[in-house]
Amino acid sequence: MIHGFDLESPLVCEGIVGDGCGGGRIFFIEDETLFAHDPVSKENRTLLQGIKKAKKISKSGCVVTIECEEEKIEFDLSRMSKTIKS
Repeated sequence: MIHGFDLESPLVCEGIVGDGCGGGRIFFIEDETLFAHDPVSKENRTLLQGIKKAKKISKSGCVVTIECEEEKIEFDLSRMSKTIKS
């Protein structure tokens, strides 16, 4: 557990410092919403809403990938925009 987050949960991932945008933050999905948790300020920032049937999230560089039952969403942190892949 880091900052109260279970990093073993498929709906939680950690931004690695030096790996692009969002280093040191915790990304998680709760109630169909993607959040970024800043461990310094202890605040959660809403990044994306309306995520249906999320199964897993991961992060590489500036992109958070959200695998849902019916689609894959790539959320670019540098642009604050999403791309949907089938």
